[in-house]
Amino acid sequence: MAKCDYCGKGVSFGIKLSHSHRRSKRTWKPNIKKVRALVDGSPKRVNVCTRCLRSGKVTRAV
Repeated sequence: MAKCDYCGKGVSFGIKLSHSHRRSKRTWKPNIKKVRALVDGSPKRVNVCTRCLRSGKVTRAV
């Protein structure tokens, strides 16, 4: 599974708990997009989470 190249966000694990209290494992996956961004002044394809895209940490290549 991919990680964000800027903040390092990846898959996190936990337990799903039903109404009858049966427990099973589950995962939370981040919303990661593959975008063209400017890295050191040149466009490059990077994996970025949408939180970093919205906050302006990534400058998109046009």
